[in-house]
This record gives sequence, structure tokens and C-alpha cells, in this order.
Amino acid sequence: MSDESPSAQEWLSGLATELGLDAPNSKEIESLLNLAGVAAHSSERIAAPIACWMIGVAKIEPAEALALVQKYENGRVG
Repeated sequence: MSDESPSAQEWLSGLATELGLDAPNSKEIESLLNLAGVAAHSSERIAAPIACWMIGVAKIEPAEALALVQKYENGRVG
């Protein structure tokens, strides 16, 4: 086993292989990170990974999920 940690992309690609999925592309990763940022900064930080899990369970594409989360947050505070 190597002492070097894999990059995030390498790690995610390995996990995707284990799950039998395609690894997320850079646009999907960006959308998910932005979604997690909205969740983490609008609530407790634990909302971020749970929100990402919820969109996965709902089978919503990351870009669509980001738009939905932004709409929810804008309506919640507006």
C-alpha cells in the first residue's frame, strides 16, 4: 500500500468502480461542491453530506440538484 494519498478524482474513480458507476465529471463535481456549500453555510455543516446523499437517493443530476437547493434556500430566506 502506498504512503501517498490519492487525489480526490482518483479516490472518487475508485469508489465509482466499486459501486459499478461512472465517476463524476468535473462539472458534476463542481455542482455537488456548490450544493454542499449552500447546505453547509445555510445550516449546520452536517447538512452538506446529507443533502448530497438525498439528491443521490432522489436520482437527481447534480446541476439540477444545485438549482433546486438554490431555489429552496432563496425561498427559505426571501
